[in-house]
Amino acid sequence: MKKRLQLILSHAGIASRRHSADVIQEGRVKVDGKVVVDKGLQFDPDTNVIEVDGRRISGDEKKYYFLFNKPRGVISTAIDTHGRKMVTEFFKHVKARVYPVGRLDKDTTGALVVTNDGDLANRLLHPKFEIEKEYEAVVSGSITDEKIDRLEKGVDIDGEKTSPCKVKKISVNNSLTVFRVVIHEGRKRQVRRMFEAVECHVAALQRVRFAGLEVSGIRPGCYRSLSASEVERLKKL
Repeated sequence: MKKRLQLILSHAGIASRRHSADVIQEGRVKVDGKVVVDKGLQFDPDTNVIEVDGRRISGDEKKYYFLFNKPRGVISTAIDTHGRKMVTEFFKHVKARVYPVGRLDKDTTGALVVTNDGDLANRLLHPKFEIEKEYEAVVSGSITDEKIDRLEKGVDIDGEKTSPCKVKKISVNNSLTVFRVVIHEGRKRQVRRMFEAVECHVAALQRVRFAGLEVSGIRPGCYRSLSASEVERLKKL
């Protein structure tokens, strides 16, 4: 059955749907031996020969699911032109093109789901499913109850108010305060920018939980495979 090329790449685990468009537009995809740069064209993966970077893809590729503890300094994009270390480099031995679900900025550590299941990745990232993400933030600056209340009710970022969230003070050490923050959105650098909106600075940030999966017990730079029951639960979210 014919499908849009962008969707075929996503389902085959090449990248998320959004990043699959970049792969196509960069001229890295061939269909029946010819480079295709139009992401909207439709093909049948069972009858057309579709290649990415010279490697033929298949719609029935085995699916892999991992929980990765991203270290600081590693970027979570599937493609980088600046020579920086990427999450995908930790999975070179996996016999599939796996990629992270969503992003953590370079200096944020913690929980990332890594998979080649494009359908699941797109669902976990879709705003309507409100997937829960929990962070531990080490914050400098004056933290008043009024500021915490503002954060929980929503602050303005680029002219748009953030959704209500949970902010809990964990500990105070001199000028640094540790918070647990639970959000349902996934805007770029959202937690850092929320605290900036109340004139505070996030000195360190770790995502400790994503979609119910906790990163505790996994050393930075390491990962574990998700169990069948965990994968099934994610699909039901």
